[in-house]
Amino acid sequence: MTKVAIIGAGPCGLACARELERLGLRDWTIFERADHAGGLASSVIDSAGFTWDLGGHVVFSHYGEFDALLQEAMGEQIQHHDRSSYVRFRDRWVPYPFQNNLRHLPSAVAQECLEGLAGAPGGTVELNFHEWMQAVFGAGITKHFQAPYNFKVWATSPAQMQSRWIGERVAVVDYEQALRNVREGIDDLAWGPNNKFVFPAVGGTGEIYKRIALPLADRIRYGADVVRIGDGKLTTADGGRFDYDVLVSTMPLDLLVGKLDAAPEVVADAASELRHNGIFMVGVGYETPLADDKSWMYFPGEETPFYRATNFAKYAATNVPDADTGRYCAYMTETSFSDVKPEPRAGIEERVEAGLRAAGVVQGRPELASLHVEEVPYAYPVPSLGRDAALALIQPWLAAQRILSRGRFGSWRYEIGNMDHAVKMGIDAARNIATGEPEVVFES
Repeated sequence: MTKVAIIGAGPCGLACARELERLGLRDWTIFERADHAGGLASSVIDSAGFTWDLGGHVVFSHYGEFDALLQEAMGEQIQHHDRSSYVRFRDRWVPYPFQNNLRHLPSAVAQECLEGLAGAPGGTVELNFHEWMQAVFGAGITKHFQAPYNFKVWATSPAQMQSRWIGERVAVVDYEQALRNVREGIDDLAWGPNNKFVFPAVGGTGEIYKRIALPLADRIRYGADVVRIGDGKLTTADGGRFDYDVLVSTMPLDLLVGKLDAAPEVVADAASELRHNGIFMVGVGYETPLADDKSWMYFPGEETPFYRATNFAKYAATNVPDADTGRYCAYMTETSFSDVKPEPRAGIEERVEAGLRAAGVVQGRPELASLHVEEVPYAYPVPSLGRDAALALIQPWLAAQRILSRGRFGSWRYEIGNMDHAVKMGIDAARNIATGEPEVVFES
């Protein structure tokens, strides 16, 4: 029987183990560095009783397999939401997507954006991301929203990013539609796959994976930090050695390559070309009733260090102490950092809380109930200019070693980096191991 080692008890690793078990291939073990399941989809409860995710998650799906996993884990304990999302532009809230709702901008800015859009020739995947923004949206939208916002998200210059990843990730609007929306006073709000989403009624996003992990727990080794891989063996930091026939890794791809005994220089060099950002998730709880109807908000301006804030008490009342939204509200913020966009850890809580006030998210002087920080060193794999060439070297070599590197950071492809993609990648990997079936998502 094939012996499978899985690194990581996040969405991809758990889904892989669950599918291997279903297919009758039961000689598998998960090695998880943390003391809990969930990976980047984990949740934490702070000392004041607020629940926080490690970043902004909304649960929506392209795949029936993910829907089945969610149903198995949460049953009816799911909240259904219609998206209510806005961009903070100077002194006002512009409905998301920004480029579809220019009528909410100051008239001179709206005109600048429309004129740029009218002359935009259209983009191609050969352009870098900044060139693509200019070609698709024109100078106005790029200057006022796309360029500053994307730098805040990626902590990378858009000129150093490719544009092949975009797909359904960026709303594209044509000039005639944008002009009609302005002239007729139309709010164009429905774009995108997450305009309707669900969220666990209890426990945050991490509750899904805590529950999925429970029936698998006897073969999950928590606190098992894999430090070396080679010759069909992996070694953990405590000196444990384990054999495998196939390895499914969900750790960041660059770290995986660094742990391999036999990685040739060309593969190691390619891995060094991969780029990522990190984030500080700062959760701010206030002792004031939940009154804000927004789901989440985007911040391209310099008045905030964070690029996004999620109205977390709206997602589920249980995200605040005693589920008392008549007394508490909560904002989960994300501030990116990288080598080219450093963000000091010291004082991040105070900078974020001041930013919530400066941007008009918080009115008056409500009493602080919680300030909680989680540092996430690997948040987004950046679709950098050299990414695809690097992956074209690394992934085939790993496959020849019977190593499948999957999940958000295992694949290193942001365009297949949602939770549903990660779950489907884990399921596909298990099917490939057990039956040779092609992998739908990874090979797309």
